Amino acid sequence: MEFRIADTFTDSLAKLTGDEQKTVKTTAFDMQMDPSRPGLRFHRVDRTRDPNFWSVRVSSDIRIIIHRTQKSLLLCYVDHHDDAYRWAQRRRLETHPRTGAAQLVEIRETVKEIEVPVYVQVEKPKPLPFAKISDDDLLNYGVPAEWLPDVRQADDNSLLDLADHLPVEAAEALLELATGGTPPLPSHTSSESDPFEHPDARRRFRVMHDLDELQRALDYPWDKWVVFLHPAQRDLVERTYNGPARVSGSAGTGKTIVALHRAVHLARTYPDARVLLTTFSETLANALRSKLRILINSEPRLAERIEVYAIDALGERLYQLNLGAFTLASSEQIDQRIEEATAAADDSRFSSGFIRTEWDRVVDAWQLDTWEAYRDVPRLGRRRSLPETQRKALWSIFENVRASLKSDGLITRAQMYGQLAHRFDETQRSPFDHVIVDECQDVGVSQLRFLRALGTDKPNGLFFTGDLGQRIFQQPFSWQALGIQIRGRARNLKVNYRTSHQIRRRSDLLLGPEIADVDGNTEVRSGTISVFNGVEPEIVVASSAEDEIETVATWLKKLENADLAPEEISLFVRSSDQIHRATAAADKAGLPYTVLDSDMQTTAGHISISTMHLAKGLEFRAVAVIACDDEVVPLQDRIETVTDDTDLEDVYNTERHLLYVACTRARDHLLVSGVDPASEFLDDLQRM
Repeated sequence: MEFRIADTFTDSLAKLTGDEQKTVKTTAFDMQMDPSRPGLRFHRVDRTRDPNFWSVRVSSDIRIIIHRTQKSLLLCYVDHHDDAYRWAQRRRLETHPRTGAAQLVEIRETVKEIEVPVYVQVEKPKPLPFAKISDDDLLNYGVPAEWLPDVRQADDNSLLDLADHLPVEAAEALLELATGGTPPLPSHTSSESDPFEHPDARRRFRVMHDLDELQRALDYPWDKWVVFLHPAQRDLVERTYNGPARVSGSAGTGKTIVALHRAVHLARTYPDARVLLTTFSETLANALRSKLRILINSEPRLAERIEVYAIDALGERLYQLNLGAFTLASSEQIDQRIEEATAAADDSRFSSGFIRTEWDRVVDAWQLDTWEAYRDVPRLGRRRSLPETQRKALWSIFENVRASLKSDGLITRAQMYGQLAHRFDETQRSPFDHVIVDECQDVGVSQLRFLRALGTDKPNGLFFTGDLGQRIFQQPFSWQALGIQIRGRARNLKVNYRTSHQIRRRSDLLLGPEIADVDGNTEVRSGTISVFNGVEPEIVVASSAEDEIETVATWLKKLENADLAPEEISLFVRSSDQIHRATAAADKAGLPYTVLDSDMQTTAGHISISTMHLAKGLEFRAVAVIACDDEVVPLQDRIETVTDDTDLEDVYNTERHLLYVACTRARDHLLVSGVDPASEFLDDLQRM
């Protein structure tokens, strides 16, 4: 007998208390071991359209709803007795007549009429979005036949409520159509095919082959990506690319999911290959390692051929192995040499801030080692023009800095990467057959040159995932200038799994409808859809810090009363200077908290508090982004150090991106607050 688990089961399991979940898991394990064991109390669900729905007693009040046939057993839902029975009575498992996919369909007659708000008619009514789409086309998108009249009558106000009642592939297609997109038609399979093997069905139903696999599926309900993969993601994961490829998408669209599955797919497909999975920080690398362990738990030998590293740690390791011992120059040592070289030049035309950024972003980043190279460099991303005489004066400073570092046996990180790139280019021997880079928007010039040298010229050598809208550490630069051409191999993900429609729509107001990189590759952000509905975010401008703390504390208590566990809640602030405001709010709400550091270890039973820069890679059911005051977001200290117009523009962009990253860590609830005068970005969030 095949034993399957549905995504509706893992969703419902996550809403139970910790003790209830433990009891449910024990019962699920017993069912998989022996569905006929006498201790399991099966009871057919009465008054249901599907005679194969049964309940299994977990405790005096908890019931698991299963769909049982002679050949299979499917875990569908779990809840308290009455709610579990109501769920089963409102649904049936069927094979869609057109697509051939297995679907858990909500029965139309059991749904309360979807209410549409009535407004005073002041303009000609907008045409209904699906009025001219034929029943045939709607069926092709996976809409159940009994829901066709509702779909045809839906308008912009009722569509989101309607989508909550439809199978996910149908809801996604309708939302994309309503926002002007043209969704691809789902695969259609023959009537003889297994409906559970359809690509859409594989997103919601998964065969559990053994207890270990079931254990992982139940232990990580938030990490459903381990079990359920969207067909669009699967296509990108399994495709063969004849050159560097990049997958983009806004927050929550599953880019890291794609990177992880891509690494596993390549390791499975090429048994002798070594695969590198890397990202720009150790914190994110640790998160990748944890998720990879879950993903390949049943195939431990794959771990021997997939290496996960933060780029800096990887560079240091490979340098020692290939070029020997070295000493990295600290930021303070570089500052000291720049100050000494500037004083010796006796030239006051340039501020120390301008010289340092010119060194970091042009000279050191691109490893310019001669006057001719600096004279002719385009200086991409640096708007301030420099005539040759000024460049000559600056080069005399940079030449002295380079000489001073060399005489003391120091190298910069950019030099480390440059020398490694040269070594691998020269030998044409990379330690890896495939290189996958997550969060690539925050990879720097020298790092990307190094990764390009590691990535082989053969198909599937380099694969990137990232989002230009989440770039918070690096200035834009040309990938093409480094020999990485992704045109024709760039793809955008459009389905958001992590963030509710309301939170995604509000957060998107911080960014434009599309973002282009220096090489002209455009990431179109419009048309992204969320797969679930939620409550509207709260944007609050308080009269004082005390008033804001009271507001946040009240919000936290409301979440606690709604049965959110403390570890499902996080408070973010711009920098460590505002941490005390977050801790004060948690104290006032009477909730324990953990202030996260770079290892990002959350604590069960505690709210998480951290700076926005540590938000990457995290997700919570509820997030409050607080202390968004004027001169805090964007940070005034950064603005005051700007010496170049482009730098100022980049400060504003990255500060917007930073707030966007923090807001999009939220799944269901979002609060953004500041003290009057608040950040100008809060005005954007309130534009709707």
